[in-house]
Amino acid sequence: MIELSGAVVCVTGGARGIGKATAIELIRRGARVWIGDLDGAEAENTANEIGARAARLDVTSPESMAAFHAAAVAEGPVAMLVNNAGIQYMGPFAEQKLALYHREVAVNLVGVINGMHEFLPGMLERNHGHIVNMASMAAKVTTPGMSVYCATKYAVAALSRSVRAEIASSNVTLTTVFPTAVHTELTAGVSLDLLPTRQPADIAVAIADSARKPRSEVTVPRWLAPFGTIEEVTPEPLLQRIKHLATLRRPPGHFDPDGRRDYLDRIGQ
Repeated sequence: MIELSGAVVCVTGGARGIGKATAIELIRRGARVWIGDLDGAEAENTANEIGARAARLDVTSPESMAAFHAAAVAEGPVAMLVNNAGIQYMGPFAEQKLALYHREVAVNLVGVINGMHEFLPGMLERNHGHIVNMASMAAKVTTPGMSVYCATKYAVAALSRSVRAEIASSNVTLTTVFPTAVHTELTAGVSLDLLPTRQPADIAVAIADSARKPRSEVTVPRWLAPFGTIEEVTPEPLLQRIKHLATLRRPPGHFDPDGRRDYLDRIGQ
């Protein structure tokens, strides 16, 4: 268990969306929060707005992650790391540029590896700390048109389980969070019909709660937890038909280009 009051906490991808909401919630609970984001200017704006500290952070770079850690450590040992940074490209797998898929893997998976590899040794040395890795329900219920995003989140879940087993004898804890679709830039231009959606603040509460009462895996909302098992045991032809109906028979990865343009321009396409 981590006492958040006075604790130094780092949040990657903290300038917007779930990361910003998480930083706000952690500060509300008394934590001293550092946010890192590739958009350094926006990270500074957010930090000034909410009372955090900020640094430009490229999660795909081990050197950048080390610099982020060093900046935070100047305030004291980091008690909690939230590996939140992530991006999402959509559309049929064969039609996407390969370089974009490589970037998606670098941010969503390699970024988590870099974060844990940088922060975990110090936590183990102190025998104190908590890490939250952001996955997604897309890791449990795979979605056509989001193939590589689903794969990265599935990998984050597997990575977390493996590392959790390695550190089980210590007092360092690791929680994987699996949110449903959340109303952020990442879902801009995407129809969320028939999906149970949540606001960033809902996910932030689950993340902050995990410090006080660490659980291995947390789905938001909780009632979605069995759906991964349902996918595993359902015959694939039937599953494909269900997903086709659930997406209202739209093409894989369908989105409104105008509604998604600002987000895609920001992450690069």
